Amino acid sequence: MDEHTGNQEQSLALNRIIRPEPPVARIDGAHIIEHEGERYIAPWSTALRTWAALSNFKQSLPANVTPFFLPEAIEDVLTSGIEDADIGFDKAPHILTETWVIPPRWFTIFSPEERLRGVSPDGPFTIVRTTLVNARKRAQIAYAAVISSFGDGDVAEEMKTLVDWLDIFHPGSIIELDYGGLAGFIALAEGGIESDSSLEDIQRSLAGLISGDGEEAGIGYSRLVSRWRKVAMYEQAT
Repeated sequence: MDEHTGNQEQSLALNRIIRPEPPVARIDGAHIIEHEGERYIAPWSTALRTWAALSNFKQSLPANVTPFFLPEAIEDVLTSGIEDADIGFDKAPHILTETWVIPPRWFTIFSPEERLRGVSPDGPFTIVRTTLVNARKRAQIAYAAVISSFGDGDVAEEMKTLVDWLDIFHPGSIIELDYGGLAGFIALAEGGIESDSSLEDIQRSLAGLISGDGEEAGIGYSRLVSRWRKVAMYEQAT
């Protein structure tokens, strides 16, 4: 991710916390990514991501509790213009975001050798990039393994959603997974960013599913989930 556009998006996000404004009322931006001599553009899709985050937050709490965390005045600002704005609800955002955890399914589309990690002036970082062709192939393999092992269910549905999302984009695209600020917390949980083996663990789990070795699949998945559970605990740290 380009440092300038990343910092710019974060700065605008902080400004909106202090002075909320309708996402459809402002000019949106994009991340510029330089990769292997090519330049790629990832639109922020701020309006789409705002609506998705708002919906997920409301669904996570009882309706009578939500107003204490999200005052009606703030929600009105966030949803202002939603009926008249053409923000493409039939489209998916170019950027998917999670807080305090990286979903296991996201790791399935990458390979360890595609990982770049280290320490910058801003702290530890981990970025993984691959081609869309690789990502699609790996996602389809993972989806087939889940269906074969567990049948239809929540995990299969989440994998299918990822497969469908990848199918939206141009075949010449790249896919990037950026730990963002979670890299610092994973470094604390693991004793260093280099100790993170999330990609290796998901590969071990998938290999176990494909070969029918449930024990092997369980070991890899347990290691992955246990690691990110430790990171998620920092959300409630005081």
